[in-house]
Amino acid sequence: MKTLRKIYGIWGVMCFTIPLIFLLPFFHLFALRDEWHIYSSWLNRFWARIFFIGILVPYHVEYRFKAIKKQPYVYCSNHTSWLDIIIMGIIAKGDHTFIGKSSLIKLPLFGPMFKKLHITVDRNSRQHSYQAFTESMKAIDKGRSVIVFPEGGIRGTAPYLNDFKDGAFRIAIEKQIPLVPVSILYNWKIMDKSFLPKWHWGKAIVHPPLDTKGLTLEDLESLKAKTRESIEKELKTIYPLVYETK
Repeated sequence: MKTLRKIYGIWGVMCFTIPLIFLLPFFHLFALRDEWHIYSSWLNRFWARIFFIGILVPYHVEYRFKAIKKQPYVYCSNHTSWLDIIIMGIIAKGDHTFIGKSSLIKLPLFGPMFKKLHITVDRNSRQHSYQAFTESMKAIDKGRSVIVFPEGGIRGTAPYLNDFKDGAFRIAIEKQIPLVPVSILYNWKIMDKSFLPKWHWGKAIVHPPLDTKGLTLEDLESLKAKTRESIEKELKTIYPLVYETK
């Protein structure tokens, strides 16, 4: 059994890496001009679907609202697995950009591509955090949705939520655009902090947007709490015993 799991894990890495190698020239090409950025978002979805088909994982995304075409959103999800980046690339409609930690750019193949197309942030540097914030605002002005993992990284023990950072909520309020909570339910069972996947079916729930029209920074904590409540409600439904013993 351990041998089969290892073989499956290695196969999963290949399903991630081999398509990326073939698609990398196109990702870098689409990074050359702003108006081509949306093609990278389409390519990202294509690559993600190839990955899930390759590892034989059925993945269901339940949308509880219909996204408005060309409306930028701030998408916020829980973060328990490297797989969250892949599935959020499928979930976010239209053109989008990720805000990810700066250490991602050190990853072979993936890192240089991520740096060109998305926004990186070193949360230990106030200057770098502010730069990431202003780049996010510019991305929204260009019609792109922004994808943020408000926990700031894969920390703690799944499926619990860690404390949320302020960035995503400040962006949504400053730009007065809807914030969409997303509950990712099983990714940590498919792929934990390692890169070797295990088989488990996947599901994510995309909640109705939280309106930020008329909100000010004084409402930031309230918006943060509502987002957390939306995401955590689904986790408590799936893992009641885990949360009861927390």
